[in-house]
Amino acid sequence: MAKVNVYDMTGKVVGDIELNDAVFGIEPNTAVMHEAVKNYLANQRQGTQSTLTRAEVRGGGRKPWRQKGTGRARQGSTRAPQWTHGGVALGPKPRDYGYHMNKKTRQLAIKSALSAKAAAGNVMVVDNLDLNEVKTKSFVKFMNDAGISGKALVVTPEVRRNLVLSARNVPGVRTTVASVISVYDILHADKFVVDKAAVAKIEEVYA
Repeated sequence: MAKVNVYDMTGKVVGDIELNDAVFGIEPNTAVMHEAVKNYLANQRQGTQSTLTRAEVRGGGRKPWRQKGTGRARQGSTRAPQWTHGGVALGPKPRDYGYHMNKKTRQLAIKSALSAKAAAGNVMVVDNLDLNEVKTKSFVKFMNDAGISGKALVVTPEVRRNLVLSARNVPGVRTTVASVISVYDILHADKFVVDKAAVAKIEEVYA
């Protein structure tokens, strides 16, 4: 089992913890991680784009000219797709882009992403990751003291309101709870900052 340091909110090392190899020490499967990211992004799409067909465009009820004898091509409506202000042929309509991903595949993708972060030394465990008050300045001080820069995913065992509200205005920082971590969020972050109690929850679910 890999051993990593445990830090406090001042950035000092206060101990160490062994990470379960079944979660943080497997060989990362890049194909599965790619599929999980695609699935996440597809499920985020609203799918609300819509265009009007010739039946839905206002107007065009009268035949523009008689069928024969004018020398022009026959036309039945001024709202056909080839006309200016006409309807759209085969345009997009509201749809759901989401699709289901196999549970075991999702779990493998999560473990692969966590293992990749651990192998790169980008997992930071914090003892009691919380704040006494809602103050962005306090959270930024914690990040500076702990040497965290760039994008970070902050994971807690449950919703900690003070921490969430303090971190939400910090660029590149996302907060989440251990039960809903996603492969996209893990890979998108440079640093995986996790509460010590959240590590136990993650290992309980995925080990």
